[in-house]
Amino acid sequence: MAIFEGAGVALITPFTADGEINYPKLREIVEEQIAGGVDAIIACGTTAESATMTHEEHLEVIRVVCETVAKRVPVIAGTGSNCTETAVELSVGAEKAGADGLLLVSPYYNKATQKGLIAHFTTVADAVKIPILLYNIQSRTGVNIQPETIVHLCRNVENIVGVKEASGNISQVAEIMALADGCVDLYSGNDDQIVPILSLGGKGVISVLANVAPGQTHEICQSYFDGDVKRSAALQLKALPLISALFCEVNPIPVKAAMNLLGKQTGPLRMPLTEMEPAHQEILKKELKAYGLMD
Repeated sequence: MAIFEGAGVALITPFTADGEINYPKLREIVEEQIAGGVDAIIACGTTAESATMTHEEHLEVIRVVCETVAKRVPVIAGTGSNCTETAVELSVGAEKAGADGLLLVSPYYNKATQKGLIAHFTTVADAVKIPILLYNIQSRTGVNIQPETIVHLCRNVENIVGVKEASGNISQVAEIMALADGCVDLYSGNDDQIVPILSLGGKGVISVLANVAPGQTHEICQSYFDGDVKRSAALQLKALPLISALFCEVNPIPVKAAMNLLGKQTGPLRMPLTEMEPAHQEILKKELKAYGLMD
């Protein structure tokens, strides 16, 4: 059984004006997401600015999200690292904090071989009991988890169950599913490819868009699952201009700006990320209005 089906939100992390994690606001945002209809919450992924968190902050965010969610929807914790020992430490801590699953990005900077990736992911998986999704995003990490490697891990490591595919390469995604014979739970890592990936057997999306449009992102998936592919595709296409605006600068710069434009008061970004360019912010405002999220 999949960890979740539908729209999982790649949750932002709110900060105070002085750059500290705003835990009361984090709880508020989690409640809004659940009320908005998301099917899962992903804490401490890329969108959460986890790369700038201390290990203590990282685990505290996961703990607070798990406590707030209280098993109403699955919580998946991002615990990947380019250091296997650190990934193990974070993964064990997330399991203790109550996470229902883990999201493990491929080691960045080191650029491990496929053999190294298998060793890394297997070592982390052996340290925990909860299910794991691999996270393939070569544009961030410098290394592509090859389809054969993804399938090997899902087939041979009991608690590695699937992948968040953010390569953007639909041909590669199709190859994964052709090789998998049902052993890989596939999730889109790109909001503009939800329907294409569902059409290849995907279970859903881990979504940036869902931060500002949780119900609409859920509906893209649910319509597809209900057999109304035409409606699902129409909803996907309607969201494309907003999705484009949400990625006109590196994630999560635009989505944090969008949350603040919508009055969510999620605070600033942590350096080295900087505030959105004014011209891009105007484009974002325009698309938020066109999508019906702003007056």
